Amino acid sequence: METRKLIDLLRATIDPSQRQQAEEQLGQIHKIIGFAPALLQVVMANECDMPIRQAGAIYLKNLVSQNWAEKEPDQPGAPIPFALHEQDRALIRDAIVDAVVHAPELIRLQLCTCINIIIKHDFPGRWTQIVDKISIYLSSPETSGWHGAILALYQLVKNFEYKKSEERGPLHEAMNLLLPLLYQLVIRLLPDPSEQAVLLQKESLKVYFALTQYTLPLDLISKEAFAQWMEICRQVADRPVPPAAMQPDEDDRPDLSWWKCKKWSLHILHRMFERYGSPGNVNKEYNDFAEWYLQTFSTGILEVLLRLLDAYRGGNWQPPRVLQQTLHYVNQAVSHAHTWKLMKPHMGAVIQDVLFPLMSYSAEDEELWTVDPHEYIRVKFDVFEDFVSPVTAAQTLLHSACKKRKEMLQKTMGFITTILNDPTVEPSKKDGALHMVGSLADVLLRKKMYRDQLDQFFLKYVFPEFVSCRGHMRARACWVLHYFADAPFKQEEILVEAARLTVASLLQDKELPVKVEAAIALQSMINYQERAHKYIEPEVKRIALELLTIIRETENEDVTGVMQKLVCIYTQQLAPIAVDICQHLATTFSQVLDTDEGSDEKAITAMGLLNTIETLLTVMEEQPEVMRLLEPTILQVVGHVFQHEVQEFYEEALSLVYDCTSKHVSEDMWKIFELLYQVFIKNGLEHFTDMMPALHNYITVDTNGFLANEQRLLAIYNMCKEVLNRESGEDPECHAAKLLEVVLLQCRGRIDGAAPLLVELAASRLLREVKTSELRTMCLQVLIAALYYSPQLLFSILEKLPNFTSHFIKQWIHDTDCFLGIHDRKLCVLGICTLISLPTKPAVLQELAPKVMPALVLLFEGLKRAYASRAQEQVEEEESDSDEGDLEEALSSDEDDIDEQGQEYLESLSRRTINSGAIQGFEINSTIVDDDSDDDSDYDANEEMVLEAYTTPIDEENCDVDEYITFKEVMTRLESTEAEWYSALTRNLTDVERKSLMEIAVLADQRRAARESKKIEQQGGYSFTQQAVPSTFNFGNASLGS
Repeated sequence: METRKLIDLLRATIDPSQRQQAEEQLGQIHKIIGFAPALLQVVMANECDMPIRQAGAIYLKNLVSQNWAEKEPDQPGAPIPFALHEQDRALIRDAIVDAVVHAPELIRLQLCTCINIIIKHDFPGRWTQIVDKISIYLSSPETSGWHGAILALYQLVKNFEYKKSEERGPLHEAMNLLLPLLYQLVIRLLPDPSEQAVLLQKESLKVYFALTQYTLPLDLISKEAFAQWMEICRQVADRPVPPAAMQPDEDDRPDLSWWKCKKWSLHILHRMFERYGSPGNVNKEYNDFAEWYLQTFSTGILEVLLRLLDAYRGGNWQPPRVLQQTLHYVNQAVSHAHTWKLMKPHMGAVIQDVLFPLMSYSAEDEELWTVDPHEYIRVKFDVFEDFVSPVTAAQTLLHSACKKRKEMLQKTMGFITTILNDPTVEPSKKDGALHMVGSLADVLLRKKMYRDQLDQFFLKYVFPEFVSCRGHMRARACWVLHYFADAPFKQEEILVEAARLTVASLLQDKELPVKVEAAIALQSMINYQERAHKYIEPEVKRIALELLTIIRETENEDVTGVMQKLVCIYTQQLAPIAVDICQHLATTFSQVLDTDEGSDEKAITAMGLLNTIETLLTVMEEQPEVMRLLEPTILQVVGHVFQHEVQEFYEEALSLVYDCTSKHVSEDMWKIFELLYQVFIKNGLEHFTDMMPALHNYITVDTNGFLANEQRLLAIYNMCKEVLNRESGEDPECHAAKLLEVVLLQCRGRIDGAAPLLVELAASRLLREVKTSELRTMCLQVLIAALYYSPQLLFSILEKLPNFTSHFIKQWIHDTDCFLGIHDRKLCVLGICTLISLPTKPAVLQELAPKVMPALVLLFEGLKRAYASRAQEQVEEEESDSDEGDLEEALSSDEDDIDEQGQEYLESLSRRTINSGAIQGFEINSTIVDDDSDDDSDYDANEEMVLEAYTTPIDEENCDVDEYITFKEVMTRLESTEAEWYSALTRNLTDVERKSLMEIAVLADQRRAARESKKIEQQGGYSFTQQAVPSTFNFGNASLGS
């Protein structure tokens, strides 16, 4: 590859007038062997201009990202996708670490990304040399190579950061060599206060954090080595920063290496304590280590952190993340007697001089409120901000100390009361005091002494702030009511006033942050104070319209949640303006989609808007006229999402389609069905399971409409065919098979021409490899549904496949234990009853005769359990669980706070599961373990319940077909008309099986009697006659008929 030509092409990509042509030429030559190494050469050529090297680095990163690994063709016979030749990959592997070491900062990041991708695919198999390269640079006295080597090492560790211990073997083998070298390097750098030395320390700490944050490899890191790293972190956290670190503006200081290094040291200290060093709160494997950690390190580290907090209370500036991590560590220490004894003398000062100022309204808050109230709202309600905010950390520590340690609540409330009773106190401090009270709301509400005084507290300290001249105090008053919303208002007039003030703040206040806080407070009041509903109701329409205005202006997800709650509680009152509400939400949704900035937050907001529209549809479901008026707006929203291929909202849009088709399918909604099919064909394969509820509605809610146009049935067939033939994962395939079954049962007797195609799909899938019993059972179920639809039709299809009929029936009888839930078992019973009643029986059935009755007994036993479980669930739903757990008693100074709900709970649950299994005749050998892994698999343990939601005519409450009655009728008929076949079915039964069949017969008569009673009752009369139920049967010898 000619380097000069490559440089010219890269230069041209920077020129807008030449870019397109240059990129096309690069696209033509990038597959040539030698291109990628030549590109790396250009990137590292010092004589080249930096913009050209940067363009080359970006192109190389993209080339490696997309084409490093060899890929299989998308379909058999398709061309093999391009991948870099192994010759080029070998050259790049040999040079890339050196490139990172010698590259300037501007292109180093792109090269590090390349290393990360190469490690992902080639380490350790093809690239063990990376370990040797890194070790050479770390061992070298040449300082210039250290930074690049540490960055390369970081990429190596990052690739294994979230992997399980058993998958980290290659990394640990490498770190046996590299971790001691890294430690020696850090020790050498520690005395050097220069910015470059501290930068290298920071990068080294990041490596150690990535190595240990998810799992602590005790075989790699001995106690001695762990202690060495903890000492490094302690020293970094404790050492003063040079004057240069305090010179920039406060907003810019956290980006300096000195502060970043301190932040990472505290990050490690907190993580080690929280995950591995907190006895009673760690995984079993770390129990001994946690005891050792607490005794060995907690005192020294806490002394350093208390010095940091003391410096902060003395006026020394600390970065927000440093404060946050410090407070997190102290919060963890509250739980342990050993550390609490050290902290207890200082805790009062920490609360008054650290937590209180952090929780008070600051000058920065005031500036943001005044300059950009929208940004103020975004920051205050940003859930991601909470993860890094020292204010949230202060709130958490205050709550822990007052909840878990004796005397702390009383002392804190004494301090707060002093602030609130001081008439000269600054508003910012009064805000801090109320912030502290609200943070302790759940603790105070469980203490009678404080609970009894709440009405007076609201009257004296909270209600007056609703009319404060300061907006932030009015917002804080709303915030406090939000946190005390479940308080037992003893005086009705206090509750009335709380509701009035909150509604007034929402409707009349001029400051947007106050309105938002009032909206959130109103939601909490509606949630917890049913008595308040009547006081809010007169203004509910104005409230709804005001909420819509706020949602549109702020795009705040929390306010969207308020709207959802309001719609649920005041459905009737809001029905007249439901269309306005829906149009408002739809317009705001389009507005959010049209803006790109802050995409994650925008996505959350947009999702909230769609969910609110769905809530509106759900609560208006029983009002067909309102639903008819809402539909045009829903069509606009759904059409926008699908036509613009906004795939991140497909799930929500499909939920809206489901809601609009649950009771009735209009002509316009049938047009959406056509759009759904187009979406599926274009890019919807991965969304098929999300489409399933809506597709089920189209088939079952408007069956006549579905069958009126054969293209609709053809669309369902094509979708299922695509899913089953592409083998897109067994979960989607199970859903596709379920949809075929639904069509056969729903359209029984009406699709004789199309039914064979549906059956062939399921049969052909059974002929290919099926990995799970769930998919096999679902495909069998399609054939059973076809048997129930028309036995002649089914066998005419199966006869075309050699030996398939025999294979199908054998597999079916063998797999009866795999049919789960009520529907699957019921269909299976009805299918077997149809099969054994056939005038001309398949030859294989004679061979399987002794297995048929035991299979039916198994199915009926499962049905009995499933019906009992469903009845129990209905009872539990009707019962209201209003018990509240008592607040745990505060701990004394020599007690530890242990996570009993963790390990002990899992162990007791495991014991109960085993005991319960033994009682029911099941031997359970597995145990319950606390597994942090995110092990994704295709099979969902509740899959049978998921698919059972897609009902068919045999699942309806008033269905004429009862599996128990059908079974008894079939057996009675066979006994009298086909005695020899009846004998073949029953002659080999065990005594237990005979007894089970007798019980099934008794149940059949009871269910028949219950049905007849229900019919009489529905006709207006009731006959109280004693139903004679036979108590014994003698299968195989005596008559089954009554």
